[in-house]
Amino acid sequence: MAWRCSGTSNAKLVSNLHDGLHLPGGGHLSEPVVKALNAVDRANYVRDKRDVNAYDDSPQTIGYGATISAPHMHAYATEHLRDYLRPGMRALDIGSGSGYLVAVMHHLVGDTGKVIGIEHIPELVTWSEGNLRQDGLGHALDSGAIEMVAGDGREGYAPGGPYEAIHVGAAASKVPQALLDQLASPGRMFIPVGSYMQAIEQIDKDEQGRVTRKKVMDVRYVPLTDKEKQYN
Repeated sequence: MAWRCSGTSNAKLVSNLHDGLHLPGGGHLSEPVVKALNAVDRANYVRDKRDVNAYDDSPQTIGYGATISAPHMHAYATEHLRDYLRPGMRALDIGSGSGYLVAVMHHLVGDTGKVIGIEHIPELVTWSEGNLRQDGLGHALDSGAIEMVAGDGREGYAPGGPYEAIHVGAAASKVPQALLDQLASPGRMFIPVGSYMQAIEQIDKDEQGRVTRKKVMDVRYVPLTDKEKQYN
């Protein structure tokens, strides 16, 4: 089970994810994803810095009705998007929260790529920028290789697109058209869809702009909603 991947350090957590996490369709985490996960210390992105909690394979609250997803879900998402997170590519993380997945994506696309995190709670945007700097990514923020934006993720972020990879960290009742429009050709989106019953969908757009959708797994995510509802 996923919670067995917990560790007492970031290295042990990632090792346990590699050894214990079986991807839908079979196989284990790839070497590039393992390297990226090892480069990002999860303790820099949680509210409770104690090792026993920072490296638990479970979601944790980060305030304002938001959570940082369990590490195994971040690992799943990164692996599914890996072919679209190569050096020089552009990625969008919607509901970027703590900034953790933005950091992982950056280590895959590199300084020649671009990762934008969009979060509608301004206080979380500010906090996430501090987390990224604490994790050694101040240079990426300063150069623009990473950009954290306050805004409504349901509308995407058109000025930075199109994006080869789009990750959505909350469940949408239906796939927003704006995100489909901002997905590059080719490109891939990883998004939980549904209200009560939810499932991760892998949405691919090919070179001709044709879109295909595939259900990956059943999940339970917080809803992709507006700022006022999340505050409440």
